[in-house]
Amino acid sequence: MNKSELIDIAAEGADISKAAAGKALDAAMGAIVKAVSKGDTVTLIGFGTFKSSKRAARTGRNPQTGKEIKIAATTVPRFTAGAGFKAAVAGKKAAKKK
Repeated sequence: MNKSELIDIAAEGADISKAAAGKALDAAMGAIVKAVSKGDTVTLIGFGTFKSSKRAARTGRNPQTGKEIKIAATTVPRFTAGAGFKAAVAGKKAAKKK
């Protein structure tokens, strides 16, 4: 599924125009990117959590020459799927909390 297919499904499900669904999706993705880039965590209950993570400097290998290279430390985005999302993908019902 690509972005335009997602917009079509969201527009149909929410009974709004494709243009409005596209603006809503762009606004939501922009808000998530902005928050994670500032170092905040975005949690969507049942779906998952977006956060930033630091990756340490390390050495790697150039696959063509086999020569070792230094890979600098960086900050990368990280997504962790929520229990409801994991259960849906596995084809199971989500466990209820007691």
